[in-house]
Amino acid sequence: MLGCDGRGRSTANGGAKGDVHRAISPLRLDLERRTPRHGEPLGTATPCSRSSRPRGCAPPRTPPAPPPPPRPRGRPSSSQLLAQGLGNNTADYARLAAALRDDHGLPAAVVARVSRPDWLRNAAGLVDPNYWRGTLRPRPVLDWYLRRVEEAVSEAKELCSPVCHAKISLIGHSAGGWLARVYMEEFEASDISLLLTLGTPHLPPPKGVSGVIDQTRGLLDYVEKNCSPAVYSPELRYVCIAGRYIQGAPLLGNSVIASDEILAVDTPSEAGEAVMIGTNDKSTPPNATLRARFVGQGYKQVCGRADVWGDGVVPEMSAHLEGALNISFDGVYHSPVGSDDEERPWYGSPAILKQWVHHLLS
Repeated sequence: MLGCDGRGRSTANGGAKGDVHRAISPLRLDLERRTPRHGEPLGTATPCSRSSRPRGCAPPRTPPAPPPPPRPRGRPSSSQLLAQGLGNNTADYARLAAALRDDHGLPAAVVARVSRPDWLRNAAGLVDPNYWRGTLRPRPVLDWYLRRVEEAVSEAKELCSPVCHAKISLIGHSAGGWLARVYMEEFEASDISLLLTLGTPHLPPPKGVSGVIDQTRGLLDYVEKNCSPAVYSPELRYVCIAGRYIQGAPLLGNSVIASDEILAVDTPSEAGEAVMIGTNDKSTPPNATLRARFVGQGYKQVCGRADVWGDGVVPEMSAHLEGALNISFDGVYHSPVGSDDEERPWYGSPAILKQWVHHLLS
């Protein structure tokens, strides 16, 4: 029903329409004020102050911060290099490298390229007079091996992101451990932040012990005297792992039990720490067996004693270095060749790897 006010204007539909018109006027004013002028870039508007801003005028917005640059993907920031022991080849460490990549998230695991016939090159040392004197040096006899390590280091660097200043963890098994020390001394090794050795005979055999012949013909003497001592610091860490698979025994007579208690703590100190980690006890029985006597003779050539614990090839006491984080695993065999993950696990078997791989991740 229509009606009129005192001025003769409609008070029903006509009045509502006028109210709507007045309600949207500020919005139209706001849109007009925000319309870019001629020559003004699109997307900009004249800001309104709080006091003069009409109703409906939005406050000025702070432009969002630019997104961070994308991080490199697909290339790790660290790599691991495996240096094999005497007589071993690249394929012997294929399972260990695969486990590091697939099971522990370390995709840049590289093994130095060495075949078994390559080790015959060491025969060149026979023509060196120092071999017969027992004063042989690693170079030039072992230059071929050091070059393979250098090539593997270059490959490991290429696998890493170039913007991350990648660090390399050098894993040396058996003789590969002390050869890695020679490499670090003779080559550019600033990218190496960790040297982890597995069953490495670091110490030269004692002199003057009856029946002991230095099988390295002076090489370990050279390493001890000329290579940098082991350290455990934020810049460079030495971790030396030994196995206690079997206790040796003298060739004749009863076995003399020689066991030193080792603290079961995994915390390094300034002077290094000894760590004993027990698994399944596969120790030698008290009565010396023929096998224990045979193994004992091998131990004696390395450390001068037969009645000590070791991984079947290298005595525990020779596999540790003063100043390093020293760890011993009970029931661990020396080599991937002849090992069995259940009955005779070696350092790289899955159950043992889980106990030391954190040193590569830290």
